[in-house]
Amino acid sequence: MPEVCDDYSASSTPGRRDGALDRRRLLGLGLGAGLGAALAGSAAAGREPRNPGFPYQPRDLVRETVGASHGRLERVRELVTARPALAKATWDWGFGDWETALGAAAHTGSREIALLLLGHGARPTLFSAAMLGDLAAVRAMVEARPGVQGTLGPHSLTLLHHARVGGPAAAEVVAYLEAVGGADPRPPDRPLEVAAERLLGSYEPRGGGLVWEVVPLQGGLGLRIGEGFPRRLHHRGGLEFQPAGAEAVRARFDLGDEGEVTVTIEDGPDRHVARRSAAAAPPAAP
Repeated sequence: MPEVCDDYSASSTPGRRDGALDRRRLLGLGLGAGLGAALAGSAAAGREPRNPGFPYQPRDLVRETVGASHGRLERVRELVTARPALAKATWDWGFGDWETALGAAAHTGSREIALLLLGHGARPTLFSAAMLGDLAAVRAMVEARPGVQGTLGPHSLTLLHHARVGGPAAAEVVAYLEAVGGADPRPPDRPLEVAAERLLGSYEPRGGGLVWEVVPLQGGLGLRIGEGFPRRLHHRGGLEFQPAGAEAVRARFDLGDEGEVTVTIEDGPDRHVARRSAAAAPPAAP
């Protein structure tokens, strides 16, 4: 944990020595222990931050800001009015699927939220420009870095998707990206070689930890770990998947005997394995 310098505890703090002498003098004059206790309590209260994680922004508010930016305008307004720095909030929804508050507004077509965040210091991106219909900015970026239009946004959503949810205001951007091409690369979603029910259920991670759960999601499969949101799994073939928004991560399922299934997730140097016993499999449909 990083070291924190508590200026209030340093003897060189301006006013510290005088304040201590003043308290002793007051107590020596017989003004009572009650006043001393009140002063000490006041000083302690003044040192206690309202945000225990200071100087970092509160994690719960960071997550809420990104979540609310998917469409809850008034809540976002409350959050960034109280803490303008939250306009730059970023959250990892799992497996490295990082999303900014502005990114959330951009991929949902929440124009008013996007403008509010930008007005409070959010950093504009190619994706926000596409949704807002800023053709000049999109064209300049694509011409400066050919192929950048194929970069995927949060949850593996494409640049063309962002332009389309911008509605009529982004119609020119849609037309431009369609003409340029390469702005709508979809994640792989190959048909499963086995019934999806063979993979559903709860998985116990090797070495203990949060339970993994494979669930039906958006016409395919999703993976939830602990109490988090389920992440869509895009099938690459051969029971190998990549989570949405995490194109470099791989999840491989291996079918064992008598209903046992093992899933291995590889994320760079990290390798995680979980096993589903036959007993943890969901009941077969009647």
